[in-house]
Amino acid sequence: MHSNVKDLFDNLWQNYLDVTPSAEKIHQILGSTQQDDVINDHIALRTFNIDKVGLDKLAAHFLALGYTEGGEYHFEAKKLYAKHYEHQDPSLPKVFISELLLEKCSPELQAIVRQLVDQIPAEAVTADNFLYSGRHWQIDQASYETLLAESEYAAWMSVWGYRANHFTVSVNALSNFETLESVNQALKDAGFALNTSGGEIKGTPEVLLEQSSTLADEAPVHFTDGSRNIPSCFYEFARRYPMANGQLYGGFVAASADKIFESTNVR
Repeated sequence: MHSNVKDLFDNLWQNYLDVTPSAEKIHQILGSTQQDDVINDHIALRTFNIDKVGLDKLAAHFLALGYTEGGEYHFEAKKLYAKHYEHQDPSLPKVFISELLLEKCSPELQAIVRQLVDQIPAEAVTADNFLYSGRHWQIDQASYETLLAESEYAAWMSVWGYRANHFTVSVNALSNFETLESVNQALKDAGFALNTSGGEIKGTPEVLLEQSSTLADEAPVHFTDGSRNIPSCFYEFARRYPMANGQLYGGFVAASADKIFESTNVR
C-alpha cells in the first residue's frame, strides 16, 4: 500500500495520461496562467465483484491513506454497484469505485472474466502500484467481442485493466469559467467531442451536481492475435452546488453517473 496520497495520485495521473493525451491539452484550455486552478474533483476505478479483485480490495488502498466511505450507488441496467470514498482533507480528490455484478451476467461473460482474473497474481492486488498496473492478462479479439456484445464495461476492463478511467476537473475551482456550459463550449470550440448520452450536461442545480465529459481517447490495444485502437479514458467536468448548510454537495448522482460510464463506449 502507498504511504503517501500524493504519490498515489501522481502515479494514477501519469498512467492515465499514457492513454489519454487529450487531458494535457484540456488543462491548457481550462487553466489560468496565473495559478494552477485545474483541481481534481474525483477519479473513478472499475473492477469485477470477484473476491480477489472486488471493490473492497481497491478501496483498501485508499482506506489505508485516511479515506472513509461516502455513499453507495446501484446501476441496475448496467449491472454495476459502486461506492465513493472521501478524505477529511477537502483538497484531496474523491474516489468512485464500481464493480460489475457477475452473477447478473451470462455464463459466457462470467467464464471469460474469471479466466482473466485467474491470471492476476494474488500479491499484485495489494502491491503499491495495483491501482495503476493496467492489465494482468492476455486476451484475444474474439473474447473481447463477446464481452463487448453484452457489457461495454466488461469489455473496457478486459483491455485496460486497473487504472483511473477518468479524472475530473472541479469547475468550482476554475478562475476563467463559472458555468459548466462555458467549459463545454470552450472544449467544443477546441474540437473535443463530448458525451451527449443523457444530454451534454447530466444533472441539475436541483440535485446539487452537474457533470459533463469528453468521449474517451482511443489508444492501441495488443491482443494475442493482433492490435487495434479502442476507447481508453476520458476527462470529466463537475460543478457542485451548496447544500442547505452552505457546504458543497460531496456525493454523486446515480442517474448522471450512469450516463458518464458511456464515455468509454465503442463508437
